[in-house]
Amino acid sequence: MSLRFSAISNLMTNGHSKIDVAAKVTGIFGSNVFTLKTAREFLSDEAFKSLQSSIKASQKIDRAMANQIANGIRAWAESKGVTHFTHWFQPLTGSTAEKHDSFFTLKSDGTPIEQFEGDALVQQEPDASSFPSGGLRATFEARGYTAWDPSSPAFIMEIGEGKTLCIPTIFVSYTGESLDYKAPLLKALDALNKAAVDVCNYFDKNVTRVTPTLGWEQEYFVVDEALFNARPDLVMTGRTVYGHSSAKNQQLEDHYFGSIPERVYAYMRDFETEAYKLGIPLRTRHNEVAPAQFECAPIFEEVGVAVDHNSLLMDVMERVARRHNLRVLLHEKPFAGINGSGKHNNWSMATDTGVNLLAPGKTPKTNLMFLTFFVNTIKAVHDYADVLRASIASAPNDHRLGANEAPPAIISVFIGEYLTKVLNEIKERVTDKMDETDESMLKIDIHRSIPELLMDNTDRNRTSPFAFTGNKFEFRAVGSSANCANAMTALNTIVAQTLKQFKKDVDALIEKGEKKEIAIMHTIREYIVASEKVLFEGDGYSEAWQKEAEKRGLPNVKTTPLALDAMVSGMATKLFEGNNVYTHQELEARHEIELEKYIKKVQIESRIMGELAISHILPAAIRYQNLLANNIRGLKEAGLSESAFANQKQILEQIAEHINKTSDLVEKMIEARKVCNNMTDTRTKAIAYQSQVKDSFFDAIRYHVDKLELLVDDREWYLPKYREMLFLR
Repeated sequence: MSLRFSAISNLMTNGHSKIDVAAKVTGIFGSNVFTLKTAREFLSDEAFKSLQSSIKASQKIDRAMANQIANGIRAWAESKGVTHFTHWFQPLTGSTAEKHDSFFTLKSDGTPIEQFEGDALVQQEPDASSFPSGGLRATFEARGYTAWDPSSPAFIMEIGEGKTLCIPTIFVSYTGESLDYKAPLLKALDALNKAAVDVCNYFDKNVTRVTPTLGWEQEYFVVDEALFNARPDLVMTGRTVYGHSSAKNQQLEDHYFGSIPERVYAYMRDFETEAYKLGIPLRTRHNEVAPAQFECAPIFEEVGVAVDHNSLLMDVMERVARRHNLRVLLHEKPFAGINGSGKHNNWSMATDTGVNLLAPGKTPKTNLMFLTFFVNTIKAVHDYADVLRASIASAPNDHRLGANEAPPAIISVFIGEYLTKVLNEIKERVTDKMDETDESMLKIDIHRSIPELLMDNTDRNRTSPFAFTGNKFEFRAVGSSANCANAMTALNTIVAQTLKQFKKDVDALIEKGEKKEIAIMHTIREYIVASEKVLFEGDGYSEAWQKEAEKRGLPNVKTTPLALDAMVSGMATKLFEGNNVYTHQELEARHEIELEKYIKKVQIESRIMGELAISHILPAAIRYQNLLANNIRGLKEAGLSESAFANQKQILEQIAEHINKTSDLVEKMIEARKVCNNMTDTRTKAIAYQSQVKDSFFDAIRYHVDKLELLVDDREWYLPKYREMLFLR
């Protein structure tokens, strides 16, 4: 029996695992996290205050204090049965990394002890030679450092019966360059904090800190593990390179928000329990639009912690799925013809005085502050659209962007009808010469109109890559398998830069004698006019928008190799170096790494397409072809007229055509790949893989294979079909 039919047979007896779920989330939430509350129990007053200051004020911890903190963390971890620790970091591979070390050691006299010193907490030196560096160092130069990030709490990861203490860290090279996603993100958050505080002080001198917040929405697919294992393409690439659409997919729209299947529900409850222990504040779960597609989302958190939690959750989801004989698919487009998966990044900014800077207020003063940050964000997206596009570029996301469920590659901003009216009114009412009456009336108008729109009056536009949704912006173009840090680093940096320029522009007017509020309104109007072409309220999927965007001069870069060029432009270098986020060398390195990643992913997909065609598809088609030929031959020998086997002959001819086309195209694709592999320049090679391999052959080969799937006897087809993977659980 083939793996396909064995998997389908086993589904009948495949129940779900029994899980232990707490009666209340509050009873387990954060139980495996070294929170400040926990720290209070295990640290001296002095050590606790040092840790607290480091977290809240980004102050350095000296080595003596680090020893005390390390001993406290070890005592807590050992009380929970932990024997090993690791520095947990996020290298540029796209996944998390860890190297476990034991608390156990031997003293010079041979005495065994358990020990965790401050040096081990603060810094370690993992072998960096096998992590992507983009040419920042030679392969033989293996030294890299992980450095403790106190802003993200330590946690205990439970894997089976084992428990490991995980210390969130950044990862840098021997010469100090960032080799991970987290270090640049922390720098971008610092840049935004400084720029936003300066602007907030126009309105409230009590603001001393601005914290960007993030609430991500994680979309994913769930399939049976046995069916997954019977699909080599899913195992190797995370997506199906072949597969004809099933008769039913998502056209009835009956899966969205529908009743969650029992087996998936058990899986959800299980990974949620693990997430709660790790302090991940999951709040929402539901069916998504496509069959077998689901979503979870947490409560908003500070961006750095939210990024860590998302990376951690993806690992937890994959691990827990196996307990239930399931596999979770985080690829942006696992199945053709139905919705792919994104990771919508809902972003805002909050002050230490308790104000959401992207929430309309109740007074003229707070509304003016809202307008300031609202318009500055739009201006940032307008000015640095290509940087944002580069931040979400990847081979998997190329399959999704522009499809019927995802925003297009054109970066635009949706703000809704009511806010559009407000911005238009500002354009019309604010003039070069404003007297006290105009100023007063403008403030009153803003005060009266903005509270009316609040959250319920700002509709959502699912076709917009960057949409305002009441008190936050939703960056919808981020891919489901991506690390949020990349997009968040770009977004926070461009807003920081725009706010810095805004302050310069306002101060220049104040120095000329303008009243502060009038100077702010003049600058806001100027920014509205300068960035209005990025605003779009219509259907982002339509051809009309593609044409309109071109007229407006908005970039529409559809492929990753070209989109990544924005990372190394002069403007990007000035942006990131000016905000101390990336050096020019780091940008060049990341550009190289992302291009190499693109090449390898397309190369792997090409190889699995060829392998499946040659070893799975064509043998099955030829077997059925022979069966039909024998049938026709037998009917001829029996003396039947040609009309008696005309249909068999027609099917035989169709199969023969698709077999020949598939074989020819696969052979040509392999030759094209060989040509690409001989190219030495990484960018040229990536573009060639995209145009000469992916675009030239993937869809063409798939067309003929999918036709064969319809024609060949189902018993001869060994690859699980869409109807089975999407609907059998």
